[in-house]
Amino acid sequence: MKYVIASDIHGSAYYCRLLARRFKEEGADRLILLGDLLYHGARNPLPREYSTLACADILNSLKERILCVKGNCDSEVDSLVLEFPVEANVLLLPVGRRTVLFTHGHREFALPHAGDVLFCGHFHVPAFEERNGSFYANCGSVSIPKEGSRHSYCVLEGNTICWKDVETGEIFLRKEL
Repeated sequence: MKYVIASDIHGSAYYCRLLARRFKEEGADRLILLGDLLYHGARNPLPREYSTLACADILNSLKERILCVKGNCDSEVDSLVLEFPVEANVLLLPVGRRTVLFTHGHREFALPHAGDVLFCGHFHVPAFEERNGSFYANCGSVSIPKEGSRHSYCVLEGNTICWKDVETGEIFLRKEL
């Protein structure tokens, strides 16, 4: 299975369209969204082409292929315009011999087994590190990157994670699990 993983769209129709285009170009089986889809958040500036309804339309066009977890800026009212489930706090998927736990990242989660992967967004900065025999990965932010990072998403296929620029599709980081 091939997964595109993205977080923190924050209502940017511009970057949401680019993400949808990249997802289709990647030929991935699923688009995993790690929260903060529509609302920009009280501490963030308005992102480029801010339109929650346009983002909802773009994402709804992919609803059959989306798996999603809730972020700290997502609310119950979002489920009125989104046509896929958005209320789960975590998603667990077997990927090869590993379990990958997907969450937004604003809550602490421990991985039960060595070699498992915790994948999140929330911090808006791409990251990868090994922690006590397990792995932590952050896909960064589609629309509001921080600390000088790129507008990004990830591709997970087999034991490889690639971080890509959502504007160009260029790989800027690759890690093997």
